[in-house]
Amino acid sequence: MLAFLGLLIILAVLVGIQTRRISPMVALTVFPFIGALLAGFSPAVASGFVLEGLRSIIPVTTMLVFALLFFGVVSDAGMLDPIVARILRTVGCSPPRITLGTALLALIIHLDGSGAVTVMLTVPALMPLYDRLGMDRRILALVVGLSAGVNFLPWVGPMVRSAAVLQVSPMEIFQPLIPVQVFGMLLVFLLAWLFGKKEERRLRHRAASTGGEMPSLALTEAERAIRRPGLFWFNICLTLLVVFCMAFRLLDSAVAFMLGLSLALCVNYPNLEAQGKRIDAHAKTALFIGTILLGAGAFVGIMQKSGMMNAMALALVQIIPPEMASHIPFMVGIASVPFSLFFDPDSFYFGVMPVIAETYKMLGGDPVSIARAALLGTYTTGFVVSPLTAATFLLVGMTKISLAELQRFCLPVLWGCSIFMTIFAASIGVFNF
Repeated sequence: MLAFLGLLIILAVLVGIQTRRISPMVALTVFPFIGALLAGFSPAVASGFVLEGLRSIIPVTTMLVFALLFFGVVSDAGMLDPIVARILRTVGCSPPRITLGTALLALIIHLDGSGAVTVMLTVPALMPLYDRLGMDRRILALVVGLSAGVNFLPWVGPMVRSAAVLQVSPMEIFQPLIPVQVFGMLLVFLLAWLFGKKEERRLRHRAASTGGEMPSLALTEAERAIRRPGLFWFNICLTLLVVFCMAFRLLDSAVAFMLGLSLALCVNYPNLEAQGKRIDAHAKTALFIGTILLGAGAFVGIMQKSGMMNAMALALVQIIPPEMASHIPFMVGIASVPFSLFFDPDSFYFGVMPVIAETYKMLGGDPVSIARAALLGTYTTGFVVSPLTAATFLLVGMTKISLAELQRFCLPVLWGCSIFMTIFAASIGVFNF
């Protein structure tokens, strides 16, 4: 009974989120609560389940909210401007250098963890250069998406969702994946260079003799007013210090970003009114994602404390042959990019992955391995071909490439890169083959 009811709740959450009739926060809160009542629990007991889930989610939610505010403030101050300008000057008119520059620029801009921001800043900066040289815009879209996809840092959405569901620190998931991420970045630069060489051959070196003005970083008056170019090195060092404290666990992730944000605001915008405006500029995004994570806390709390998650996992355990148990993370990694085509991030990480993880746990495995495997493709490497995210349609709109054409061109490369990273992860012991 509990397993069947849990399945109905997950289906209701999936349908509610994917049809976009209700917000993820509403779906993750209301449907599980109704399910708990139908399972025979009183409203007071169901409320207790919700509170248990919220207690587990607060550290992750705090970390993400302050991470978004921190990166928003240092970006407003112009931390990325000199880096972007230098890359644009360096790439010149050589297609291989342009594609490599595209990869580097997207990797740097994606430090804030937002695929939409990466698209908005990278594509307008480089598309004029691609167009002037006659380079394929699909390559621009592919390299941007691939670079952002392999940059699955502890504060990116899929990582935070995984940590929230499994009730662990994002760093616990991330640390074993660092070599895999480095390997993925090397793959990105290799692929970028190969596509650049292919374009160079196709254009028959016409790009080398193309004249014209190089694109530059264009800022509006409002953007210039909040830039702090004299504090570039301060903001760079502060960012590196925050990341260093997180990576070596000198500070809790949430505390590191709270302190970093405080210093960034005080030094860049010492005026109280200016500080308020910078927080207001990014609060909407931070609050929206924070409410989704709190909804996820309610979902996880009810599903686990009511026994529904356990019941579903037991049902799956009876179906899966014992000899296949150790291969589950590897199979999740191989299928991770296609998951991006059928599930939106909230549906997968809050609905599908927890059941797989609980099943794997019952079969004697570490459920965190499922999260690590999923992060090698689901809304990381595979986000750019998903029809269920705003960033994909933003990329389609800015490059004027149809979604079908983008998927045909990018999906084989993205999936191939994800498979190579999965094989590499298994080979170094992140999980079994």
